[in-house]
Amino acid sequence: MKQTTHPRDHLAAPVRNGAAITAPPPAPARARRRPTSSQWAAWGFLAPVTLYLALFYAYPLYRNLDLSLRDYTVRSFVQGNAPFTGIENYRTVLDDPTFAPALLHTALFTAVCLVFQYAIGLALAVFFSRHFRLSATLRALFLVPWLLPLIVSASTWSWMLNSDSGIVNAALHGLGIAPVNWLTSPSWSLTSVIIANIWIGVPFNLVVLYSGLQSIPASLYEAAALDGANAWQRFWRITFPLLRPVSAITLLLGLIYTLKVFDIIWIMTKGGPADSSTTFATWSYQLGFGNLLPAFGPGAAVGNLLVVAALVFGLIYLKVQRKQALS
Repeated sequence: MKQTTHPRDHLAAPVRNGAAITAPPPAPARARRRPTSSQWAAWGFLAPVTLYLALFYAYPLYRNLDLSLRDYTVRSFVQGNAPFTGIENYRTVLDDPTFAPALLHTALFTAVCLVFQYAIGLALAVFFSRHFRLSATLRALFLVPWLLPLIVSASTWSWMLNSDSGIVNAALHGLGIAPVNWLTSPSWSLTSVIIANIWIGVPFNLVVLYSGLQSIPASLYEAAALDGANAWQRFWRITFPLLRPVSAITLLLGLIYTLKVFDIIWIMTKGGPADSSTTFATWSYQLGFGNLLPAFGPGAAVGNLLVVAALVFGLIYLKVQRKQALS
């Protein structure tokens, strides 16, 4: 009798050591996982933050970029039909004679404020870390400049540095020193706003650095004292190195804040006299809102330069932190 074969019989199973190896059964189709209640809760908590960032950060940045790439007038700003000009507004800003002085003033204002705010804040933080009597009360009093509205602080400094009736010139007169035109002299206007901004920024550095000092174990100082290290050696070999992460974030936040300082300069000097205290922040405002015929495009371009500068320093900070984490 002739034996018939099925077509599948021609596909012989492989043989290993005399035993046939059968192919594994096909895996069942993976079912889609439905979001669990915890995942829905996570999305619910993320939704307000995402909405906030989109409305108050992403959209304003997009609008500012759009302003800098178009030729906006008052009419086109309302109607929304401004012609696209590319980087023409940036060329206008770079060719403006105010650009170089504003860049120099911004760099000086930022650098000097950061150095003095950090140095004074660190010195005060080390001083208050000794926990003497009235330490908490004095720390609270040092927070007053930080808690006051900027318009109040700037107005107070304007009165104190007034050439005719200011208390600073009155004190100088009592010491036999000639009065100084703090706010009306091109030689002193930038110095005046730097002094005011340092006074306002010191409490922030004090609070952050003081909290960083509290995380350093006291046993390290005790061991160093037993080894014969004096106060300066303990600070330089223990305090300062262990404060580097806190110092880095303090300087970064101070840099971003100082780059965009507008209120103090505008209230005290309005960027003058003769643009002697003009920075990118005040120049951007002058271009966009300080004239009868506002230049929205160039003003937005100057603002974007500040955003790029802050972004560059932020990326540098992240890169340095990543290297320190890997080392």
